[in-house]
Amino acid sequence: MPPVRFRPHHFLCSQGFKGKGYSEGFTRNMTRIVVDGLRAPDGDATEIEVVGSLDDICAPCPKRRGDLCQAQEKIEEIDARHAEALSLRPGDRLTWGEAKARMKSSVKPGDLTRLCKGCQWLELGLCEAALRDLLQED
Repeated sequence: MPPVRFRPHHFLCSQGFKGKGYSEGFTRNMTRIVVDGLRAPDGDATEIEVVGSLDDICAPCPKRRGDLCQAQEKIEEIDARHAEALSLRPGDRLTWGEAKARMKSSVKPGDLTRLCKGCQWLELGLCEAALRDLLQED
């Protein structure tokens, strides 16, 4: 099974995903990757490869413009903050379980305000609530 390809900010986005998205196709794809994959009973073993551009989540996004995002500059800034916080570089490979452990040790409540600055989903509070839940897991 090939690894799931993630750009840096999609680690925390996947943790916070609650069935909402930019379009029906995007939401269906995100559900397949996150709910049916990462959150499945064996999901922690799923291998993820870090990429520095469009990834498996971006594929059906209506904001995609060829190999770029409609908001490319903003996304690159968000990716850079997430990559630094989670110590990720393109080419890194880790399991979803390892990614969750890294999120737990590297991101604290309130950090998303800085890490996700400019993200339209931030104001919904879904990711902050998911982060709190992750931090409470044993």
